[in-house]
Amino acid sequence: MATADISGKNVAFLFTDGVEQIEVTSPWQAVQDAGGRPVLVAPGPGPLQGFKGTDKADTFDVDVVLADADPADYDALVLPGGVINADYLRVESAAVDFARAFFAAHKPVASICHGPWLLIEAGAVDGRRLTSYHTLATDLRNAGAHWVDEEVVVDQGLVTSRSPKDLAAFNAKLLEETAEGPHGGQAD
Repeated sequence: MATADISGKNVAFLFTDGVEQIEVTSPWQAVQDAGGRPVLVAPGPGPLQGFKGTDKADTFDVDVVLADADPADYDALVLPGGVINADYLRVESAAVDFARAFFAAHKPVASICHGPWLLIEAGAVDGRRLTSYHTLATDLRNAGAHWVDEEVVVDQGLVTSRSPKDLAAFNAKLLEETAEGPHGGQAD
């Protein structure tokens, strides 16, 4: 299967404890396989606890603490899910500001499962077509999004998917949008 070449591109993965592990490891590997450099950005120094559903899984070492992270250093942003992770990040003002900066710079953002909760707080979903884990549909619609139940949705550089079962399509679109670079319609 042909894949997009993102050689030389840095991709920030923003998450914290409670992340759904496969929603990190699968896109992380896809970014590496396509020549990109994934970087774990987190609110604290870690290590961070991943989960497989409700069971503890592996831990992850943090590359850059959010307070030291500059969105200008990255070509794209990935927001994995996991209920605990996503719920924490959406009330972390530095995380909201970090995500918002990618939209302001028209850079690709890819968010899966519960990750779009942060997009609501960043003011990035109004008028956008996207998907997520089904339990976020009402939250996203209330924030002005056009929520659809599809494997992967791309809207001007914003890539969203529903759950780990959609990772193959999510990863492909993440790489494609990152290879394309900034999208003029990504922000108002």
